Amino acid sequence: MPDGYNTSGIKKEGMSLENKTTRPPTDQTVKSVLDASRPEAAAANAPVNAGDSSDYVIEMLNITKRFPGIIANDNITLRLKRGEIHALLGENGAGKSTLMSVLFGLYQPEEGEIRKDGKTVKISSPNDATALHIGMVHQHFKLIDVFTVLDNIILGAEDTKLGFVSRVRARKKVKELSERYGLNVDLNAKIEDITVGMQQRVEILKMLYRDNEVLIFDEPTAVLTPQEIKELMLIMKGLAREGKSILFISHKLNEIMEVSDRVTVLRKGKYVGTVKTSETDTVQLSRMMVGHDVQLVVDKSPAEPGEVILDVQDMHVQSKLYKRDAVKGVSFQVRKGEIVCIAGIDGNGQTELVGGLTGLEKCTHGKILMNGTDITHAPIGKRSASGMSHIPEDRHKHGLVLDFELEKNMVLQTFEQPRFQKLGFIKSSEVRNYCERLIEEYDIRSSQGPVTMARSMSGGNQQKAIIAREIDRNEPLIIAVQPTRGLDVGAIENIHKQLVAQRDEGKAVLLVSLELDEVMNLSDRILVMYEGEIVGELDPKKTTVEELGLYMAGAKRQAAPEGGKRNE
Repeated sequence: MPDGYNTSGIKKEGMSLENKTTRPPTDQTVKSVLDASRPEAAAANAPVNAGDSSDYVIEMLNITKRFPGIIANDNITLRLKRGEIHALLGENGAGKSTLMSVLFGLYQPEEGEIRKDGKTVKISSPNDATALHIGMVHQHFKLIDVFTVLDNIILGAEDTKLGFVSRVRARKKVKELSERYGLNVDLNAKIEDITVGMQQRVEILKMLYRDNEVLIFDEPTAVLTPQEIKELMLIMKGLAREGKSILFISHKLNEIMEVSDRVTVLRKGKYVGTVKTSETDTVQLSRMMVGHDVQLVVDKSPAEPGEVILDVQDMHVQSKLYKRDAVKGVSFQVRKGEIVCIAGIDGNGQTELVGGLTGLEKCTHGKILMNGTDITHAPIGKRSASGMSHIPEDRHKHGLVLDFELEKNMVLQTFEQPRFQKLGFIKSSEVRNYCERLIEEYDIRSSQGPVTMARSMSGGNQQKAIIAREIDRNEPLIIAVQPTRGLDVGAIENIHKQLVAQRDEGKAVLLVSLELDEVMNLSDRILVMYEGEIVGELDPKKTTVEELGLYMAGAKRQAAPEGGKRNE
């Protein structure tokens, strides 16, 4: 079926790729697309007539993939042109990652056909995909923690001589790639010792190392800094100019508008439509994605800070990787009824700071007071019990037990409470009822409800589960690290409302975010970290993104933050 039509064969007025105008589609246009995506229209889908395939490097025709209790991909057709950047957009759980996993050979579809360069191919495994020069940067990293960065990059594609791996040649090639694309990493470091952002760079280098011509980026910017995202956008455009074809999954509408040539939208496993990026805008795309208008700006009243909840005094935390202080003499306070944001480029001590606050890292000097009580050397459990909720940066490592059911993950910190156990036995019905309530309130989508294995859920829905659990604990302090990472615009809107509501109820919120829009819109005060120190305290109403960027880059700093504790 030609582009500019949905799977029901209904032409999308004003969205034809042959239309050279650049006006955004009208509301009526989007309405016709949304109407066509409804179940009754989808049921009328006929098999796609492939037609002329000469312009397409990849064609996924009428793909259907089922899991127990759910149809993840329902008769979806996607075509990738040579040398284009094609964005795949949809809500969490819409089927985007599943569709790309089908293309990469991780899943096998029950129905449909895949064509490469116009020829039908069978992709039964990632090895088949690699042989067809299809590479994938995964949303959930496929790295071995105890291996070095270099070993992870070359694993499965080793350069050998006389049966021995030539690490010298491999190292040289990886260094050239990292310098060329601005993806510098420590090749000798172990994966378990580097940040999430660095792990993302390793995944990208793995794909580039294999000289693939079809590149799948599954949420590649979810953990990158604004500067790194800008660099990645340039990298992707450069790869496309070199003739490589890119499939780009993202929830970030601004990124899609900046880098993509066309956008395909999925909703609840069904195809909504394919549009040319130059003929649409973020408002229309968000409406296509979630089915209704989305508020893209945080609506909140001025903060009314109260008494101090968290008081950090001259805090030092050592880096595990480099054996030197990653946090150097940091002091600040967070009060009731305010959202304080720690902003900074990834790798400037934010991870170690949060580790020191939550007990994941040892505080080597200084003091941490929670409601006036010293918790500097308290174990994690005691900190949690003292009134601290934690939405972690790495949801797999610190947020969930992936091989537990969803309902068990929801009571990890609270299962010992009387409402969930009696005489040492878990009240299964109470746990299930609790989980079902959170699923409903936070729109957590899973194939089997409370008994769904956490590992099988999409990244966005895993994140929603953690946020639901931590907010519902109703503690006086919420430490939220990258809380909207991997979420769609509808879920981001909801999480922002939840955090503002918690603030308005008198909670203290410490937000750590790499998203400049989130920092500027959500925070009441901004503390900027650079090389382990707080170099400035800014009022989001009185500063600009440009000024914030100067502080984040270390080009500007205050002698001491205005108000609160000073760094000596």
